[in-house]
Amino acid sequence: MHNERFVGAAYVAVSASAFGAMAIFARFARDSGADVVTVLFLRFVISAVLMSAVMFVTRRRWPSARNTAILAAMGGIGYVAQSYAFFEALNFASAGLVALLLYLYPILVTVLGAVFLRQRLTTGRVLAVLTALAGTALTIGGELSGRPLGAVLGVSAALIYSVYILVGNRVMSQEAPLASATVVMMAAAVVFGGLIGVSGAAWPQGATGWIAVLMIAVVSTVIAMVSFFIGMQKLGAADAACLSTLEPVVTFVLAAIFLGEAIALNQVLGGAVILGAVIWLARHPPAAAGTERG
Repeated sequence: MHNERFVGAAYVAVSASAFGAMAIFARFARDSGADVVTVLFLRFVISAVLMSAVMFVTRRRWPSARNTAILAAMGGIGYVAQSYAFFEALNFASAGLVALLLYLYPILVTVLGAVFLRQRLTTGRVLAVLTALAGTALTIGGELSGRPLGAVLGVSAALIYSVYILVGNRVMSQEAPLASATVVMMAAAVVFGGLIGVSGAAWPQGATGWIAVLMIAVVSTVIAMVSFFIGMQKLGAADAACLSTLEPVVTFVLAAIFLGEAIALNQVLGGAVILGAVIWLARHPPAAAGTERG
């Protein structure tokens, strides 16, 4: 059990690192002239093509019709709605507040899992999630201000992502992570393609921008999503969500390395707090194993 959890934690750590790197790649893509919707379209269409090729070459089994519909909704509705809520919230609230509200999702996943999926809560696990949230608040720092609409949209993004994780957790009990991730990517690509058709596209200009987009697709989508699904399959939704709070730690470290941004004391302290919570969760399996996949 412990070995299985450490393997699962390692996959989620890889996923968090890959997702955390996306902010750096996105900065280069934006500087090349690409807008958010275009980057998201390219992200998912490239990753969907790559994953479909892997599925075809390795002759892997596709999800059942029912689960394909669920996974398509996760990508075409969940990912799109979460992205829209997050980026729209930035128009009404500070980036620090929006980011912090998004990282409410480990708490939401834990609570919703207990209410709807009968996952057992323990004092230690609740404290670990709250500790990770406190570490995230320290890591993100910055000005926490905004209008009520910004806060509502930020919480909505966290809630949508929480439902996405819980639904994905149920599907992972029946389907392979690679096939599931492929369907999610394909659905998201179709929807963002439709948005591009309506609003037009602002393509990256220059090799640096296209390389950044390719890295977003390969590293921050293919590797990140497949690794997260594998980790969630081994750990359950709540623990995988909590371990994902490593993302902002990776982001500020990479920003310091590649963008020359200074590392503040609060970021170091926040990172240490998050790592402490992550290590505790990796070492302590749920009290009621097996209830998480119901």
